[in-house]
Amino acid sequence: MRGLLGIIGGMFVAVSGAMSAEDVAPPNIVLIVADDLGYAELGCYGQEKIRTPNVDRLAREGMRFTQHYSGNAVCAPSRCVLMTGMHPGHAIVRTNREIKPEGQHPLPPESVTVAELLKEQGYTTGAFGKWGLGPPGSSGDPLHQGFDRFFGYNCQRVAHNYYPTYLWSNDERVELKNEAFSPYQKLPEGADPHDPASYRGTHGVEYAPDLIAEQARQFVRDNRDRPFFLYYPTIVPHLALQVPEDSLEEYASAFPEDPPYVGGHGYLPHRTPRAAYAAMVTRMDAQVGRLMDLVEELGLTERTIFIFSSDNGPAYDQLGGTDSDFFESNGPLRGHKGSLYEGGIRVPCVVRWKGRIEAGSISDRVTGFEDWAPTLLDLTGAAKAIPAEMDGISFAPTLLGKSQPPRPFLYREFPSYGGQQSVRIGDWKGIRQNLAPRGKKDKPDLDIELYNLAEDVGETTDVSAEHPAVVAQMEELMRSQHTPSEAFPLPALDNLR
Repeated sequence: MRGLLGIIGGMFVAVSGAMSAEDVAPPNIVLIVADDLGYAELGCYGQEKIRTPNVDRLAREGMRFTQHYSGNAVCAPSRCVLMTGMHPGHAIVRTNREIKPEGQHPLPPESVTVAELLKEQGYTTGAFGKWGLGPPGSSGDPLHQGFDRFFGYNCQRVAHNYYPTYLWSNDERVELKNEAFSPYQKLPEGADPHDPASYRGTHGVEYAPDLIAEQARQFVRDNRDRPFFLYYPTIVPHLALQVPEDSLEEYASAFPEDPPYVGGHGYLPHRTPRAAYAAMVTRMDAQVGRLMDLVEELGLTERTIFIFSSDNGPAYDQLGGTDSDFFESNGPLRGHKGSLYEGGIRVPCVVRWKGRIEAGSISDRVTGFEDWAPTLLDLTGAAKAIPAEMDGISFAPTLLGKSQPPRPFLYREFPSYGGQQSVRIGDWKGIRQNLAPRGKKDKPDLDIELYNLAEDVGETTDVSAEHPAVVAQMEELMRSQHTPSEAFPLPALDNLR
């Protein structure tokens, strides 16, 4: 145990040297984060039903990671880990919590984000898509957390409708040409589920993802002559199922069996839900392609790092008409969004930096969202600016084809969906469930399940009884890495400290 903790003691030292003295300017950074996209929903990760040629191209021209982990199992806490470089046991935001009338639990003023750190290095910063880390005007507003430009949805709930009545442009509310309607409704009683006319009132005129994508491209045009950090947290493919007809037509006959979703499991009904879901992902992929084309047109390809990932696993099957089983969204992984099993937090990740990252390379290194802040600073030659308190570890050496010690451990906790906690050490994965039981008479369960992911990536066989020493290591890390939070208490863990 002492040896393990000795390794952990030195885990926060970043590896510098990614930028050499002859580099004229630091690279531009494009960080794209899909919303609820599963591990196996891209062609480069084995998807066969949904077309994603542009992200697949990024993978062919860069590095694909097989063991990358989102910050948490749902949207807001995952983004908090990404922005701050702090793992969920130290992060401020630990689950989704709405602040009325609009927005989520805010990052406090003292938070240090990757956008702020890059601004200090001379970057112009922009965020385009879904924020979810503080209401407009609050301390968590993106304009108060290091971003020079913001366009999109501040609030995750508003982002459930792809045809909203407004979006935010910096601190101004921009009204759109869409009529107001609820993104949570069933098909009217007696309506024919096969008749397109029955679905009137579930779409609008201006499709928000297209508007957001155009603003992201404009940000690139406006900043072509200076280093920029473009954070692009698209809302696709998070529910509701909504996509323009031209994209839906691409999948019109793709799935012979595509029964209508009439409602009843949340969000909007749809006549062809499988086609809609696939079309949403493909349209998002096309927007990624347009951004890649623009960067090439401006002569910035070799000076721009492209990153594509997802904020957590896919929605659990049949929620809002989704069909994760049909698309095999998680491949062999267990669990979905909301779970700390692999399917809820292991996500796709591809990185391209032409001329610096080997094309077609694959990495099995264990990495997580908290690693991006130190990695980006390292890649831009600012390793000395990495805050010592960050939990993330730079994996710039891995990206640049250099050897690097394996990550000592990866920690996750999530106070919702029953309360969960997990640790990964090498191929070992420990997980606790039922830490916040819903029934008042139920008691928390502190037993640790143990899986060998090298032999059992689907987490089917608990081998904790056979490896008590490994379980003891997991238990110590689960104790030491959790810091109690007044805003997000988890008494079953808080009382252990």
